[in-house]
Amino acid sequence: MAENDLNTRFLDAFERASNMTETLPPDIMLRIYAYYKQATHGTIGYKQLSENDLRNAFKTNAWMQISHISQDEAKEKYIEIINSLLTK
Repeated sequence: MAENDLNTRFLDAFERASNMTETLPPDIMLRIYAYYKQATHGTIGYKQLSENDLRNAFKTNAWMQISHISQDEAKEKYIEIINSLLTK
């Protein structure tokens, strides 16, 4: 599959996700966040968190858990999740 095609599908999925009005469970939101960050930024580096920043700690942990996959794989996973949510 061409890189441009993947990027186009990813951007389309991001746009559709941005327009979603449904409230999603926190675990799904974290998974979407992690795949998006991996797809757009690559593997996470060490990040110092405030002790009181629990929300960011969960987000960072979710990203770290999938940091072993490539950016293209993360784009594919992101697209799959968004498509599955929108077809329900």
